[in-house]
Amino acid sequence: MTEDTTPKAAATAKKEKPPALEDKPFTEFMEQHFNPTLKESLTKQGLTDLELSFTKAQVSIPGGISDDPCWQVIGTWKNGQRQFKLYFPEESITGQKAFSYAVNGKSPSTIESFMIDERKITLDLMVLYTLQRLNGQKWLTRN
Repeated sequence: MTEDTTPKAAATAKKEKPPALEDKPFTEFMEQHFNPTLKESLTKQGLTDLELSFTKAQVSIPGGISDDPCWQVIGTWKNGQRQFKLYFPEESITGQKAFSYAVNGKSPSTIESFMIDERKITLDLMVLYTLQRLNGQKWLTRN
């Protein structure tokens, strides 16, 4: 067998790109890309005692998404006095997502939809929306 060295074959070989970060398996994307990028962004915002975790747990809000455990990104700082959670009940960055927050070590009282209008979900958008949501609480910047 001989190798095809025509210009068309060479152009096809060059066009192959590695898969996008967002196409990686869910847990790999979250652990290796989203959490480190989010932590870096929050640290740049001045959070010094930030703890960020990615775990599968039950939703701690009565009447939450479902009774089944789901993947969650949990961020805490100010000695646990501020906490937010991003919920991923479908184990997918393109599926349903939700957000909650709590203060003074209490359980969150409400859960809100998160990134519901985005057609394409990217790492940068996920981080941006998380920062915007925390800014909505006035937790990252002053008025």
